[in-house]
Amino acid sequence: MAQVSVEINGRNYRMACDDGEEEHVADLGARLDACVDDLRASFGEIGDQRLTVMAAMMMTDQLAEAERKLEEFGSEIERLQQSDQTSTAHIEQQEQKLVLKVEEAAERIEALAKGLNQLSHEEQS
Repeated sequence: MAQVSVEINGRNYRMACDDGEEEHVADLGARLDACVDDLRASFGEIGDQRLTVMAAMMMTDQLAEAERKLEEFGSEIERLQQSDQTSTAHIEQQEQKLVLKVEEAAERIEALAKGLNQLSHEEQS
C-alpha cells in the first residue's frame, strides 16, 4: 500500500492509497486545498476545522449536482433510445408499405406490358 503526503490548509497529511493511485490522491488533496483557499479568501480566518468542513460541504454539493446531472443525462439517453426505437419501427413500417406499392406498380407494369405484347401480336397477325 502506497502513501502520499497532501497539504490542506497549510498542514500536511499522510494518506494511504492503493499502489498507482498516488497522483490521483495528491490531485484530490490539491483540489480540497484550493477550495479551502477560496473560502478563506471569501470569509477570512474563521477557523481551520470550519474552513475544512465548509470546503468538504461545497465539494459534496458539487458531487451531488454532478450525480443529479448524470441521472438526468441517463434519463435523456434512455428517452432518446426509446425514440430511436420508435423511429426505427416507423421507418420499417414505411419501408414495408413502399415495398408493397412498388410490387403493385411492378405487377401493373407487367400487366400493361403483357397487354401491349398481345396487341402487338394481334396487329402483326
